[in-house]
Amino acid sequence: MIQWKEDITIAAHIDKVWELFSDQHIRRIMPKVEEHTLIEKNETEAGAKHRQTYREGKRAETYIVETLVYEDLQDKKRKKIRFVLGNAFEVTLSFTLHKLDPAHTQFIYEGQNLGVNFVGRAMLKLGSQKSNNQSVQDFLQRVEQEAMK
Repeated sequence: MIQWKEDITIAAHIDKVWELFSDQHIRRIMPKVEEHTLIEKNETEAGAKHRQTYREGKRAETYIVETLVYEDLQDKKRKKIRFVLGNAFEVTLSFTLHKLDPAHTQFIYEGQNLGVNFVGRAMLKLGSQKSNNQSVQDFLQRVEQEAMK
């Protein structure tokens, strides 16, 4: 299993950062997502489900993303999702925003990638922690860049 928890302070209002995690804007921060379609409930509630297609090079993978937590308060916002990728990995991601002041938001990105079968566990053991750390940092920077636009 791989786990991470990183944070960054973004010089933008909490609502501007939060809108990046909406269905309408999700591809701005996750450009490899080709499809993100609501199939159950409402996007602003726990229990919502989306069909998502992710492309890595020539390979596209489609899976169901379930929203586990959806919290939209004035000074704190949080979305936690889970999906199974390639029948090998269970991925859980959490995006938490804290309003520091009207012009600054703390963004906490945490998650875990769990191998659900022998192949998934073996691939995680063989994978590079450095590569995963770089992916996490890249995502934090992408969210910051998009929020600053």
